[in-house]
Amino acid sequence: MAVRVGIDVMGGDDAPDAILRGCIEALPNLASDDTLVLIGPESVISAFLKAEGVNDDRLVIEHCSEVIAMDASPMDAVRNKKDSTIVRMSVLGSKKAEVRCDAVISAGNTGACVAAGQMNMRRLPGVHRPGIAVTIPSFHGPVTLCDAGANPEPRSTHLWQYGLMAEVYATRIHGVENPRVGVMNIGSEESKGSGLAKGTAELLRNTPGINFVGFVEGRDFFAGKADVIVTDGFLGNTLLKMAEGMAKSLFQAIATEIYQQDPALAVKFEPVVKSIYAKNDYHEHGGAPLLGVNGVMMIAHGSSESRTIKNAIAKTIEYVNGHINDAIVERLAQAESALQGELA
Repeated sequence: MAVRVGIDVMGGDDAPDAILRGCIEALPNLASDDTLVLIGPESVISAFLKAEGVNDDRLVIEHCSEVIAMDASPMDAVRNKKDSTIVRMSVLGSKKAEVRCDAVISAGNTGACVAAGQMNMRRLPGVHRPGIAVTIPSFHGPVTLCDAGANPEPRSTHLWQYGLMAEVYATRIHGVENPRVGVMNIGSEESKGSGLAKGTAELLRNTPGINFVGFVEGRDFFAGKADVIVTDGFLGNTLLKMAEGMAKSLFQAIATEIYQQDPALAVKFEPVVKSIYAKNDYHEHGGAPLLGVNGVMMIAHGSSESRTIKNAIAKTIEYVNGHINDAIVERLAQAESALQGELA
C-alpha cells in the first residue's frame, strides 16, 4: 500500500540539511506511490531541493513558520507554537487531519514530540500512557527498551502495557519469536526493588501468553537474558545514553590501542572494527516509535545524520505495513480481559 510519511525537517542538531538530505537518500527505496511530506519553511525546503537538483513528485512541502527549540519547555512550546513543525506534524499524523500522514518522524525536542503526539494524535484504545521503544543492539540480538524517556514517573500498569506493546514490536519488527520480557531492577531476586518494579512484575507474571523472565539487572542488559526490557522513562533514557557513550568510547579505545601496538595491524583490522561498530550504531536503526499513540510517530536521535533519517523512513514504512498498532490493540484487549480484577 502507498504510505505517506510526514517529516519534521527542522528537528535535530543538524537540521534542516541532514534531514532533507536523508529524505533525498531515501527516495530510491520508496515505492512509486509513496510520499514524503516535508514539514517546515517552504522557502528553506525549496531552496535546498533546488540546490541539490532534486525534483521528485514524491516530495511534498507542508509549510509552517515556527520551530520548537531542543531546549524549550515541551508543554509550553506545544501550546504556544501552533504553527511549529512538531505540532503540525502531530496534527498531520492524527485521525482528524483532512489529508493525513500514515506516519510522522522528528529528530527534534523529544518532550515536545511526546506532548504533541498525546495532545493531537491521542492514544490507541486501551493505552494508558505512550512509551518510547528503543532498539539497542547486543551480541545476542536486538533488545527493545521501553520506556526511553516519554514517561519518567509511571505506574505499574503503564510498565505492564509497555511490556505488552514492546513484545508486539519485537516480534513483528525484529522477528523475535516469543520475546523474553524482563523488568529492570536493582537485583534479580523477587524480594528486591521498588513497589513499581514489584507491581509490574506481578502483572506480567500473571499475564497469559507472555514469556516473562523476571527481573533483570544492568549487567544483564547485553548478556542476552531478555529481548524486551521495561523500565521508567528516567532510568530508560539514562541507560540508553550510557550505552551509546560506552559503545563509542570502547570502540575508540580499541582502535587507538591497536594502532599504537601495530599500525599495520590497525589497517588490517579496520574493516572488522567498522563492521562491528555499524551493528552497534544507533544511526543504523533510524528512530524509536512512540508506542501507544493513535497513529505512528517515530522519534529520531537529536544528532541524526542523513543516513539516520533514511533508515528511520524505512523503519517507519515497515511499521505501517506491519499493522503494529492493530496488533497492539488486540494484545492489550486480550491481556486486560484476563487480568481485569488485578487492574481495577
